[in-house]
Amino acid sequence: MALRKASSYSKWPARPYTRKSAKKAKSYIKTVPPQKVVKFHMGNISGYDQGKFSTIISVVSTERVQLRDNALEAARQSIHKDLETECLGQYYFAVKVYPHHILRENKMLTGAGADRMQTGMTQSFGATMGRAALVHPNKTIFLIAANSDKTIRIAREAIAKIKAKLPCSTRIITEKNKFPLHKK
Repeated sequence: MALRKASSYSKWPARPYTRKSAKKAKSYIKTVPPQKVVKFHMGNISGYDQGKFSTIISVVSTERVQLRDNALEAARQSIHKDLETECLGQYYFAVKVYPHHILRENKMLTGAGADRMQTGMTQSFGATMGRAALVHPNKTIFLIAANSDKTIRIAREAIAKIKAKLPCSTRIITEKNKFPLHKK
């Protein structure tokens, strides 16, 4: 079955009701869907840890939203592909949100004879169908660190391409790295 459209899940109306526990009796969710975001840190990680990058570019959410893990992964792949092909490891790229929240779906049947096969809204807690990150306003979603003007330009272009993949309005913040770590 295909995924529902993002607007079904992008609004974040109330506190999440999806507890998972090591003790099965205490879990509301019996099965947890697999994580779709495969990497959270890419590029020159040791260079970032040593403070070698002078400029930080951040993608920041301007609204309260649920970001599904498939949207995060699609945006991550697009940005990482552009940076990897053009910048050759002279950058650091990180996904700063983690999809903890588990989404559920009450599957409904349509068509002839469907009324005899489904239970409607009885026991409508729903089966798990994915994960989402709960994002607050002014929360950083993606972070890119770079040195050269070429890398900064490519990073900004890559971010402009992925804005349509995210279900929220975002802004790009470019700033100088104020606190580079000292070299050892």
